[in-house]
Amino acid sequence: MNYQPRPEDQHFVLDAVLGTTPKLRALAPFAEFDEALQAQLLDEAGRFVGEVIAPLNRSGDEAGCRFECGEVTSPPGFADAYRAFWQAGWPALAAAPEDGGQGLPALMTAIVSEWLSASNQGFNMAPGLLHGAYECLKHHGSDALARAYLPKIASGEWLATMCLTEAHAGSDLGQVRTRATAQPDGSWRVSGSKIFISGGEHDLSDNIVHLVLCRLPDAPTGPKGLSLVLVPKVLPDGTRNGVHCERIEEKMGLHGSPTCQMRFDEAVGWLIGEPNRGLQAMFVMMNSARLHTALQGIGLLDSAWQKADAYARERRQMRAPQAPASRGPNDAADLLIEHPAMRRILDSQRAWIDGARVLAYRTALMLDVAKHDADGATRERAQRWCALITPVLKAACTQQGFQGASECLQVFGGHGYVREWGIEQTVRDARVSMIYEGTNEIQAIDLLVRKVLPDGGTGMGKLLVELRDELEAARDTDADAQRRLAQLRYLTTTVAMAAHANPSLPYEVADDYLRVVMLTLMAWAWARIDVAAASAPEPARWSVPSAAFRRHLLPEFEMRLGMVKRACEAVTAPVAVA
Repeated sequence: MNYQPRPEDQHFVLDAVLGTTPKLRALAPFAEFDEALQAQLLDEAGRFVGEVIAPLNRSGDEAGCRFECGEVTSPPGFADAYRAFWQAGWPALAAAPEDGGQGLPALMTAIVSEWLSASNQGFNMAPGLLHGAYECLKHHGSDALARAYLPKIASGEWLATMCLTEAHAGSDLGQVRTRATAQPDGSWRVSGSKIFISGGEHDLSDNIVHLVLCRLPDAPTGPKGLSLVLVPKVLPDGTRNGVHCERIEEKMGLHGSPTCQMRFDEAVGWLIGEPNRGLQAMFVMMNSARLHTALQGIGLLDSAWQKADAYARERRQMRAPQAPASRGPNDAADLLIEHPAMRRILDSQRAWIDGARVLAYRTALMLDVAKHDADGATRERAQRWCALITPVLKAACTQQGFQGASECLQVFGGHGYVREWGIEQTVRDARVSMIYEGTNEIQAIDLLVRKVLPDGGTGMGKLLVELRDELEAARDTDADAQRRLAQLRYLTTTVAMAAHANPSLPYEVADDYLRVVMLTLMAWAWARIDVAAASAPEPARWSVPSAAFRRHLLPEFEMRLGMVKRACEAVTAPVAVA
C-alpha cells in the first residue's frame, strides 16, 4: 500500500482554486512559467516519488539506520535513491540559475516536498533542510563561502543540517553553550555538543554542511548573543573535520533517518552573517522550513487517508445501517466504506487535506511574491500573509497529521495496530512534526504574542479584510465564511484589549486562538473550492469533503471562539466588592 501522488488534485487547487500560474508569470523570474511546464513537472515528480521513493518506506522503517564507530549507514536502497534524486535535479528546482538551480517557483518545491513526506518521511528528512540552508547561505554568506558551498547545496550533492539544540537547553536557545573562537586566517574553531540533529552523519552524500548556532567569546548572554558558523564534515583540502557523531537516537518513528548526537572538537568553520546575529541569519529560512513542516503534516495525513480509503473499499464488515439498493438481502456484510462512522472519518480527513493544501500552496506562492514582485505594497501584503499564517499552518497541519492518521488507523480496527498494513508507521512518523521547527505551543505564542498583538491586531485585521474582498471578487456568496472572518476580527480586538489588563492572558489562550484562525482560514479555503468545483469534471470529488467540513469540523470554531472569549471576559469583568 505504497503512497501514490495524484497530480490531478494539485492541478485543481493550483489552477481552478488559486489561479497560481498567471500570478507567477507576473513575477519577472517566472515570466515563462506556464501550465504545460507545471503539468510536466508534477507528472514527472509524481512518477519519481511513486516509483523510486515510496517503495523504500516500509523497508527503511524496518531496517533503520545502523551506527558503528561513529559512522552511520542508511537503510538499504536509500543511498542509491538519494543519488538518483539529486542527479535528476529535484533539490535544485527553486535554486537560482547562477547557482546551478532551475529558477522555478518555490511552490513547485513545496509540492514535491509534500509528496516526499507522504511517500517516505524517513527519506525526506535528508534533503528536507537543503532549501533553508541554501537561502541562509545565499543571503548571509560571504562571497567566498557561497562560491565554495552554494552550488553543492543547491544541487543536493552535499546535504546540510541545522545544529541548534543542546541537551540542557531544548527550545531555549539563549542557553546555548557551544563556543567558537577566531583564528588568524579568518576561520573559527567550534567546540561543543548538539543533540537531535537530523542527518548529522550518514552515507548519502560525500560531505555534510553543518550550520552551527554557537557563542563567540565576548558575546552577550541570551539569544541575541548567538552566531552562526558553517562547519563542513570534510574540509576543502579533503581532510576530515573535528565533527563527530557520538550516537543515534532510538526513536518512536522516522527510523529511516538518523537523529544524531554531535560533538564538535575544535572543528574548523566560517562565520555566516554578522557576529552575534546568528538568529537573524537563520530567520531567513524559518518561514520556508516551517511551511515545509506543515506540508509534512498534510502529506502524512494524505498517506494515511489513501491507506484507510483503500482498505475501506475492500474490507467487508457487518451490515451497514442503510445498505445500498444493489445489495441483496442475503449479503452477510457490506464494505466498510458504506458505514457512516467510517465515512465520517474518511471524509473529515479528506476535508482537512484539501482545505489545508489551498492554504499551504497559497503560502508558498506568497513566498515567491514577497521575494520577486515589483510592487512594494504587494510584497508587504505577501510578507504579512507569510508571517501570520506560517505558524498557524505549522501547528494545525502537524497536529492534524498525527491525530488524523490515528483516526485513519481506526478504520483498520485491530489490523491497523499491527505492522502488516503500514498505517501504524504513518502514525509514528507523524508525531515528531508537532515538536521540531518550534513546538506547536511555541507556534501559537509566536502567532499571538509576537505577530498579532504588537500592532493591536491591525495586521491580522488587514489580512482578514483582504480575504473577505477576495471572496467578494470571486462572487462567492458563502455568508458563513464571511461571518467567520468578521468574528475573528472582533475576537482579535477583544484579545488585544484584554491583554492590556492581563499580560499573561495571550499565553493562556494562544493555542485556542490559533485554532480559531485555522478554522476561519479553512472556511475561506472551502468557500473558494466550492466555487471552483461547480465547474469541475467530477464535482462530487469536492462536494463530499466540503459537506464533511461544515458538518464535522467547522462546529469546533464556536467552541474555541467561546473559550477565548470567556478567558477575556474573566479578565475584563468588574470584580465584585463585598
